[in-house]
Amino acid sequence: MTFSHPINRYDWLVDNDYYYDVHAQYTTPQLMGILDICYSYNFRFASYMAASKFYKDYALKTDDKAQYLEDYEQHVAIVALYLGQGDYAFAEQLARSMMEQRLQPATPTFMNAGRAKRGEMVSCFLLEMDDSLNSINYVLGTCMQLSKIGGGVAVNLSKLRGRGEPIKGVEGAAKGVQPVMKLMEDAFSYADQMGQRKGSGAAYYNVFGWDIVEFLDCKRINADEKVRIKTLSIGLITPDKFYALAAADEPLYVFGPYSVFKAYGRHLDDMDMTKMYDELLANPDVKKRQVGTAREMLERIAITQLQSGYPYIANVDNANRQHALNDLGRIKMSNLCTEIFQLQETSDIADIGEEGTVYRRDISCNLASLNIANIMESGKLRESVHDGMAALTVVSDLSRIPNAPGVRKANEELHSVGLGAMNLNGFLAKNKIAYESEEARDFARTFFAAMNFYSIEASMLTAKERGVTFKGFEKSTYADGSYFERYLAEDFAPRTEKVRALFAGIELPTVADWRGLAIATSMYGLYHAYRLAIAPTQSISYIQNATSSVMPIVEHIETRTYANSTTYYPMPYLAQDNYFYYKSAYNIDQFKLIDLIAEIQPHIDQGISTILHVNSDISTRTLGRLYAYAHHRGLKSLYYTRTKRLSVEECTSCAV
Repeated sequence: MTFSHPINRYDWLVDNDYYYDVHAQYTTPQLMGILDICYSYNFRFASYMAASKFYKDYALKTDDKAQYLEDYEQHVAIVALYLGQGDYAFAEQLARSMMEQRLQPATPTFMNAGRAKRGEMVSCFLLEMDDSLNSINYVLGTCMQLSKIGGGVAVNLSKLRGRGEPIKGVEGAAKGVQPVMKLMEDAFSYADQMGQRKGSGAAYYNVFGWDIVEFLDCKRINADEKVRIKTLSIGLITPDKFYALAAADEPLYVFGPYSVFKAYGRHLDDMDMTKMYDELLANPDVKKRQVGTAREMLERIAITQLQSGYPYIANVDNANRQHALNDLGRIKMSNLCTEIFQLQETSDIADIGEEGTVYRRDISCNLASLNIANIMESGKLRESVHDGMAALTVVSDLSRIPNAPGVRKANEELHSVGLGAMNLNGFLAKNKIAYESEEARDFARTFFAAMNFYSIEASMLTAKERGVTFKGFEKSTYADGSYFERYLAEDFAPRTEKVRALFAGIELPTVADWRGLAIATSMYGLYHAYRLAIAPTQSISYIQNATSSVMPIVEHIETRTYANSTTYYPMPYLAQDNYFYYKSAYNIDQFKLIDLIAEIQPHIDQGISTILHVNSDISTRTLGRLYAYAHHRGLKSLYYTRTKRLSVEECTSCAV
């Protein structure tokens, strides 16, 4: 479709309900100005895969899908205009950040911003289910409402009474978590955006919960079809005490959640198990049973992961140990990609028409990523972080999510965002630095410390400008200054000569800068309760010509076959002189991968989506050691475990 003038195109797209009314916020010269800026870069996709991903997944099409209505520059322009919300200077800033591919909004924002018939710009949510039928119905309904708009939803099931626990005094009446997981699976399957996109969900459960064996076995290859969970993801909540029991090779006892609540008036997953485990064991009123040893449970987890990739692992005590908002609330679980860690509360759901319903804070994920290579080459580290924080703030301010009151409440009170990063492996390889090297860890340490500084600075400046902080700021470690002690005691400037050269000309925060930021933060506060989260980047990485997130590559050249065509995608910047600085994730020492992530994690207030890549000859004992080592090094989570089959004949159920 062609138009005689760009403004005629805007007119047609607005009149035909494709774009929001840009004319209400911008003048004609301003609309032309943003377009001219975007076209001034003479942008070309770096690969066929990048162009294919953009036009397949992001470019606006006519309702019948017969024609494209925008190219890359036009798409970036409308996203920048919408996020600018009438502020031309800010829209220009964002347009330049996106055209220079320093900043990339996550798929929900990049796809929907500026469209008249758009989905939500956030699409990942975390909910808490209480031990009542009212709560179960409420959460299942909310899951369907969120799935309807394309949301992926993780639900904490740890409060549900275990199979065989009493209901109204009748022993053996409770059916446990497995039937609720089946209901969740059906709910996500039913509410699938009119068939456009399958719903996605995850169930999280505490490793000390009564139904833990049944919970894990639902993903076993040989599980009975009546109990097997096919499309719902599962995640495991693993407190410190579990790893301590495994280290000592001690028995593992699990507890009936309802009996714990009845005895203490608190739920099992709200307790500090390091303090409470022995007391629960000694209490005759608490229902308990042994499920082997903790090491055997680690091996059971490993077997399940080798067969299915699941469960995700959320090290909640690591998350809470690093949590700046512990006096406001506890972190209890993570999301579908294991990078979101925020405080969460349980809503009270009364009978219909009765008083007593109290909606408390649930969680939504509002994400964007920085392209490390392009930021380092441009030298615009501070500017890019500030642009990213500002763009995410707009998304938070515009998000309502009317059918999820707990999510809406948290968004309005906490303004949480998640700025992440991609292309770490690409940048390292381009500069001939091995992913497993000391120099890689040195770079990560300096880059993410600076990213943390500039994100806090941006949040402080927003709070100063608006005169508003997130609710409860005064109870945070940002307010009392203890959060900053690490940065006042240590300089995070590069230690190695090569990394110092990479940061030449880039302003890095000094100890004095951190001291000044601590003072300013105590004075003006922060607008965002949470700022940083490193998500796995997929389609947007291809568009950015970037390696995914902070993970290593899987192959030097990816091969994708669709029907009778094959696409080859070389890794970014791949050349003869840097080929050997790229190394497949399956050939990387996973302990060293964990060491690199451990350098980044202290600077990220939420989490990092960390994928383990193992060969099928790995033993379950070694895989269990990786889980324990990740916990020991302070990682808050592990995402999938990907397994490479070394022979066609292997049976996965025997690969132990």
